[in-house]
Amino acid sequence: MKRVALGLLIGAAVVYLLTMRLDHSGVWGFVNTAAEAAMVGGLADWFAVTALFRHPLGIPIPHTAIIPRKKDDLATSLQDFFAENFLTEDVVRGRIADAGLASKFGAWLSDPAHANRVVTEATRITRAALGRVKDDDVRSVATGSIVPRLLREPISPTLGRLLDRVVSDGSHRGAVDLLINLSGRWLLANPERFSSLVGDKAPRWAPRLVNDKVGKWSYQQAVDWLVEVRNAPDHAARKALDDLLLRVAGDLQRDSSVQRRTEALKERLLQHPAVADAAVSLWQGLRSSIDGAMDDHGSTLWTRAEDALARLGGSLASDPATQSRVNSTIADAASWAVGQYGRELSTVISHTIKSWDGQQASKKIELHVGRDLQFIRINGTIVGALAGLAIHTVSFLFA
Repeated sequence: MKRVALGLLIGAAVVYLLTMRLDHSGVWGFVNTAAEAAMVGGLADWFAVTALFRHPLGIPIPHTAIIPRKKDDLATSLQDFFAENFLTEDVVRGRIADAGLASKFGAWLSDPAHANRVVTEATRITRAALGRVKDDDVRSVATGSIVPRLLREPISPTLGRLLDRVVSDGSHRGAVDLLINLSGRWLLANPERFSSLVGDKAPRWAPRLVNDKVGKWSYQQAVDWLVEVRNAPDHAARKALDDLLLRVAGDLQRDSSVQRRTEALKERLLQHPAVADAAVSLWQGLRSSIDGAMDDHGSTLWTRAEDALARLGGSLASDPATQSRVNSTIADAASWAVGQYGRELSTVISHTIKSWDGQQASKKIELHVGRDLQFIRINGTIVGALAGLAIHTVSFLFA
């Protein structure tokens, strides 16, 4: 387009030169005047366009090379324009409301292939994230952050309140039942061992027959007692255990001596070298379990994730109430982000432009505007020729 504009200007100059010595009283006067005015218009617009981006012919004429000189001001103006007209809460809310993101995403997610794709991508990202966490990192976090924090925080009141709540709610009864069942199974599987344990505590001078009978009687009493405790939810032993646990919970919250002993035990446990090894082992086991579940596409993790995504997609696609809530949540989040960080986001524009070299910025903007700049020169040449022709015509008529 630069060549076209330049060719048009050269053509006007050639016509002007060829008609300059011809008879101007007739038609050649009109042609010569039009060519002369076309050159003036073309040159004027060439100067105007060029002055925006560089010095014409390299001559530092005042008020030329505007963009290289005003690059930083232009960057700030673009930043302000973008922030004030695009990164506003009203604009963002309006665009999100018009977009209907929830229903579109729900329809997309309802496709089983898309749900599988989401799970696959999430699995890939999770595996990559897990792979970047090294055992030394886990050890460092455990010993450098978690353990010191636990050492600083008193644990006794928290344990006391937790134990009190567990006992008051009866949440421990399952654990008590499990302990009773395990004890009963051990007794039923080891009667001779129980009898021998009782016999070891008997006096050496007692007859062996008596010791055997005492051992068997004690064994049967223990079994019967466990059966009674298991079958009676309000057994005295259960109540005694509840009272004991509640007293322990109270002492943990209010008894300074119990608290000191508990904190001392906590410090001994946390400062033991095996704590870091236990944290690493726990992490390795968790990572191995997650990796195994992610590798098996028929695992519970995969099937539940795909089912959950399919249900979510169906709800988003068909339930207006869910769509409204999700769209409102997205709009709120986007509006908050724009309100908090919109100005900072818009600074990307100014920082980027300000980091450019002046000539580089000028070239980028000139190339972006492109052909329209050269049409200004072309139009200037044509309009100049028409204006010159009109003025010559008026002059001719008056003459």
